[in-house]
Amino acid sequence: MTAPLRTLAQILNRLTLTARWTLRDHQPGSDGRCPICRVPDCAVAAAARDLLATLKQTRWPGGGGTPDPWQSR
Repeated sequence: MTAPLRTLAQILNRLTLTARWTLRDHQPGSDGRCPICRVPDCAVAAAARDLLATLKQTRWPGGGGTPDPWQSR
C-alpha cells in the first residue's frame, strides 16, 4: 500500500503553481477590476501575491538549506 504523502518540496511546488494560476485568472482587466470577483481590489489575488512573496522569502539558497559547496571557494 502506498501512502498519499507528499514531500515538503512537492507541497511548496503545488502551492506555487496554484497561486500563479490564481493570479492569472484574477488579473485585472482594462477597467481595473477583477474579471471573476468584479471588484477593483481582489482579495483572492492579494492572497495569492502574499503567498508567493512568503514562499520566495522562505526558500533557502543551496537547495533546501544545505550549504552550497561552491560558495566557500
